[in-house]
Amino acid sequence: MIRFDGVHKRYPNGREALCGVSFAVDSGEMCFLTGHSGAGKSSILKLIALIERPSRGQVFVNNQNVSGIKRRGISQFRRGIGVVFQDHKLLHDRPVSDNVALPLIVAGVGRSEIDKRVRAALDQVGLLGKEKNRPLELSTGEQQRVGIARAVVAKPALLIADEPTGNLDPDLALETMRLFKRFNDVGVTVVIASHDVHLIDEVGARRIVIDAGRVAAT
Repeated sequence: MIRFDGVHKRYPNGREALCGVSFAVDSGEMCFLTGHSGAGKSSILKLIALIERPSRGQVFVNNQNVSGIKRRGISQFRRGIGVVFQDHKLLHDRPVSDNVALPLIVAGVGRSEIDKRVRAALDQVGLLGKEKNRPLELSTGEQQRVGIARAVVAKPALLIADEPTGNLDPDLALETMRLFKRFNDVGVTVVIASHDVHLIDEVGARRIVIDAGRVAAT
């Protein structure tokens, strides 16, 4: 599903975020990218989602070399990936249903199908009945679950998350991780960046340890 071969990432300001990173994630696997803040975890996720491109080396997602994807093909490529952000990135002037529907609207899915899928996604994260609420009317944990519903509404084969529990209390954090595990149990490949070692131990998935832009352990 995912393979990094000798990947380097240098940003325009000269910062070398990744230095010769190599690892693989199998289809249907759940794994964690761990390491201290600034180790390079977020850069890896950005390369997977084609938010950034590698400076050197090769990144393969679903057996496709992302370096060969032209700008006009990025939108189509991303339809197979669900992305969950730590700060939710919700549209606060829109109801929950519109936030969750956004990937389907971009993909040109019909209205009746959108309504059906949005309800199903909200049901999966325990928010059915909150369709008309605005994000700011919800708790932090509920907002994060809206973000997860939006990430899975298009039924992606790959789900990536960047510190999705960073702003949650311990009980909500564990509940969120168990939600990711349920998606993995039905075949979705899940890659999560997290520095919360105790939470990772609870889930029991493989770790890829990143240290100063390099893979320290897999």
